[in-house]
Amino acid sequence: MSTITISLLVAACVFSGGIIGLHLHRALPKGYMTKETQEVVRLSIGMLSILSSLVLGLLIATAKSSYDTSQQTVRRYGAELALLNETLRDYGGKASVPRDLLRDYTETLLRDIWPQNGEARQPNDDRAWVLLEHVREQVRALQPGDDGQKWLHDQALNINVNLLRDRWLLIGEQGPGVSTSVLVILVSWITVIFMSFGLNAPRNGLVMGAFFVCALAIGGSVFMILEMDRPLEGLMQISGTPLSNVLARMNW
Repeated sequence: MSTITISLLVAACVFSGGIIGLHLHRALPKGYMTKETQEVVRLSIGMLSILSSLVLGLLIATAKSSYDTSQQTVRRYGAELALLNETLRDYGGKASVPRDLLRDYTETLLRDIWPQNGEARQPNDDRAWVLLEHVREQVRALQPGDDGQKWLHDQALNINVNLLRDRWLLIGEQGPGVSTSVLVILVSWITVIFMSFGLNAPRNGLVMGAFFVCALAIGGSVFMILEMDRPLEGLMQISGTPLSNVLARMNW
């Protein structure tokens, strides 16, 4: 189910809670609408509102932290690719084979995660893993001719290990970090809160309009959480520009 669909369902649930509350106001016996009863309900809903605000803020902060971490990982990954390319360039012509493989790997990575022309995403493409492993094999096969090449050889191997590790951080551990059960509980709380609002509100177009706008705002916040929770896809996908710039430099 898409994030837009989920967000619209959340907005519909919250708005329905307000409408149900408006109807309950007329359906409940008068003994349930005394001042004392309303005060108890108001205090209970106040506590529920605080809990909902805390949970919603926690979900937003968690999703934003995950999004920022992934964005930094993409930038760092691009920097490591560029550094490995420059290291192999400095090594000399004997490193042309691993450099070509590195270029192919970068192209494959971009195509898998940031496809063009409506192509399907393939973040776990085995071919990309194989290419990166071949880069390491070709680097290990180099025979340094002097101390300078030996230093470059060691640096290239270290950077390649970092690339293998960071690829797992970038792709292998990408998954939903927001628990569905927590989201369902939060939406249930907010729906109950809107029902309480409806209990004490007059039935007119302005009240319904206010409920509708607030429900859309809640749905929008859930949309933001879900989109930031999957940073490599969706409408808020992290840009692949750092890797595109590195690939352009590799083609010089």
